[in-house]
Amino acid sequence: MKDNGPTAPRPRRDTALRRVAREARPFLRARTGAVLRLAGWSLLEFAQTFLSGYGVARALDDGFLAGRPATALCWLAVAAVAVLPSVLAARGVFGRLADLVEPLRDGLVRRAVSRALGGALGRSGDVSTRSLSQVTHQSEIARDGWAGLVLTLRSFAFTAAGAVTGLLALAPALLLIVLPPLAVGAALFLATLPPMAARQRAYLAADEAYAAHAGELAASVRDIAAAGTAGRTVAESGALAEAQLAASRSLARWSAVRVLALAVCGRFPPLLLLLAAPWLLRNGLTAGALVGALTYLTQALAPAVQALMTMLGTAGGRLVVVLDRFTNAPPPPEDDPPQAVRDSAPPPADGTAHPAVPTPAPSARRAPAPVAELHEVTFAYGPRAQPVLDRLSLTIAPGEHLAVVGPSGSGKSTLAAVLAGVEPPTGGAVRWRGRPVRAADATSVRVLLPQHAYVFSGSLRDNLRYLSPDARDREIADAAEAIGLEPLLSRLGSLDADVVPDRLSQGERQLVALGRAYLAAPPLLILDEATSRLDPAAETRAELACAALPGALVVVAHRLSSARRAGRTLVMDGPRTRCGTPAQLLRSSALYRDLAGLWEPEDADARSGGPVPDAQDAAAVAGRLGTVGTGQDASIGSGDEERGFRSSPPPSPV
Repeated sequence: MKDNGPTAPRPRRDTALRRVAREARPFLRARTGAVLRLAGWSLLEFAQTFLSGYGVARALDDGFLAGRPATALCWLAVAAVAVLPSVLAARGVFGRLADLVEPLRDGLVRRAVSRALGGALGRSGDVSTRSLSQVTHQSEIARDGWAGLVLTLRSFAFTAAGAVTGLLALAPALLLIVLPPLAVGAALFLATLPPMAARQRAYLAADEAYAAHAGELAASVRDIAAAGTAGRTVAESGALAEAQLAASRSLARWSAVRVLALAVCGRFPPLLLLLAAPWLLRNGLTAGALVGALTYLTQALAPAVQALMTMLGTAGGRLVVVLDRFTNAPPPPEDDPPQAVRDSAPPPADGTAHPAVPTPAPSARRAPAPVAELHEVTFAYGPRAQPVLDRLSLTIAPGEHLAVVGPSGSGKSTLAAVLAGVEPPTGGAVRWRGRPVRAADATSVRVLLPQHAYVFSGSLRDNLRYLSPDARDREIADAAEAIGLEPLLSRLGSLDADVVPDRLSQGERQLVALGRAYLAAPPLLILDEATSRLDPAAETRAELACAALPGALVVVAHRLSSARRAGRTLVMDGPRTRCGTPAQLLRSSALYRDLAGLWEPEDADARSGGPVPDAQDAAAVAGRLGTVGTGQDASIGSGDEERGFRSSPPPSPV
């Protein structure tokens, strides 16, 4: 057999408990004095526990059973007086507790604040609500949980030490009866801690996800109504609620196992001691020692074990999860330093020069980043559904005008939703300005106008300034003139006139939404059939006004004239796409020719290798057919067969 040498040790799994323990060790070492003072006060509790059972045993054996009631009363008095120092000890313990608890909270707050400030600088002011939750709610959870854990651990340690010492003093054989169920219950309880912590973490994550989702919904009610995504929003909310319910049920099941461990530790030792009492008495155990042992178990050890397990199973699990969020939080991302900083960086200490970096041409350095990019994007509405978008790659440059055409159900609106960041892709990547899509960037990068325009009750001024609240009246007037809102403005009387949505036509609502988007002038404007209720002249005016903005314009077209006004046109037929200028598509895309009304007869020359008409011929033919270039524009999405004409095969995928 071939010797492969010694096997490398398998690395230990870095769990939340280990991460918290690594942070806790230096914290406790720096506060050794506070821990020792706390232990000193707790010695009084050790003495009280020891004397409680031992005094009862001696009162029976040396007093009442021996016929000396005075001696018995003296031992009982000793056990009673031992309670008084424990009251003094409680005052001292709480005084020393602050030396351990308050520094923990202060350190957690400092860490959360410093990371929030670092995140704000690294993300250009993007500070999440997580930092606020850590500073306020989670730091208080950690403070209270740590205080309870310290008190419970201290009480258990010294109470158990006092009880075990008393059992040894009474009869060492008692430990053979008492310790096994305690060990079994403790082992069972410790075995539940890792899964309980995992379930607690999952429950907190589900709770935070649902709270964040609810917060987004509260701030986006108008957008949801405008986009018509109420059904999808309800489905997402239901899925998050189900996830939270599943996490809660899983946590409850493990809590039931913890209850079993508590029963083994707290109920079994006294029961076993009573069952073994005849054997113990026959082997020399006195009645006083038996009663003293029961006193230790029922009055000291069982309550201390139950308190410890309850604390570790509830507040202890939360404490580990919350502290892990502080210790294991990812650092804020660091942006690349500017070119001037890199150029002025000092050389390495060893005297070697910086590695040579090819300097791009000046034109390459000044080239703006695309406003939007799709890279191998795939989208399907279910895990087993056919993809609507299949590995689609698309780049939209600043100032570009792109039209998207295709039959009904070909995925045009889906593409608009993915491009706007409303729907996350199943595969691939969507980028805005070279960065991955983030919800925080949506309002500053793109505006999506759906077919059903959103207009709310209020003044016309408020409706138009909805996306740009600081717009001046001159800017509003320019937007109204550019889009074609003068008739509506004249009918209402002024910008301050109240708008009643039900009294506006669908076309007027679309004009208000277009004016709102024009006033915002986003880097990326997406019109998803947002002009479908306008006549061709009004549609042309609005689209040309939007195209004149400095940003990019994407138009999901329902009329082919929108495609002719665009610099590029994307033809969609489900996952099959083709992109180019109108002239190029007339030559290369049979579907585009079908949409333009240029059907091929069954005996056409094209079937025998005849020429495909160029752009001018297409326009001439369209003019004769009355579908392109006339006042009555052809709508996209008609059938493939009509009066003996047969459509060409669908275009090949890009």
